Amino acid sequence: MGVPDHLICLLRNLYAGQEATVRTGHGTTDWFKIEKGVWQGCIVSPYLFNVYADHNMRKAGLDESQVGIKIAGRNINNLRYPNDTTLMAESEEELKSLLMWVKEESAKVGLKLNIKKTKIMASGSITSWQIDGEEMEVVTDFIFLGSKITADGDCSQEIKRHLLLGRKAMENLDSILKSRDITLPTKVHIVKAMVFPVAMYGCESWTIRKAEHQRTEAFELRCWR
Repeated sequence: MGVPDHLICLLRNLYAGQEATVRTGHGTTDWFKIEKGVWQGCIVSPYLFNVYADHNMRKAGLDESQVGIKIAGRNINNLRYPNDTTLMAESEEELKSLLMWVKEESAKVGLKLNIKKTKIMASGSITSWQIDGEEMEVVTDFIFLGSKITADGDCSQEIKRHLLLGRKAMENLDSILKSRDITLPTKVHIVKAMVFPVAMYGCESWTIRKAEHQRTEAFELRCWR
């Protein structure tokens, strides 16, 4: 993948001979070796996992495959964010083939598909879904990267959910915003930094109708009162 040899050597030395112990209420356990995973909290860990996942997807052939959905003339069949992977296809058969490719290639490098955490969502009517004889849950909506995705593409539930989260964030700051020791400009900065980002998270992908537009305006007015 074009990684220089000296960086590979550095990373190998960084992870070589790792050991850990677990502290419990009765003391600490014996030291044991760590042979899998990346360091939690290390700034290099996300990059290592992304390289690992990208290599796995390339081996599965997803980059070259024509299976997927067309967006602006580009074929897209997967979206990845750390360890969350979304596969997309235009038919049930194509989706099964994508899933099998990823499952088989992942097994070669020690990764196992967790059926209980895998959800299936379709714009059409699918009541049951199986892969290798195992039943997978079919849902009409799910939370992906903090946003609620629905099968019908309706954003009204997502907008309501985030406005409620924004209202809760506003209530948590109630004592600060009512304090006479804090200047008005500072309170404005607090609302813009800690309330609006919560309420408007993912708004770039919202389809807003007149009712939702009025609801968001009412929320903003409530924040400034």
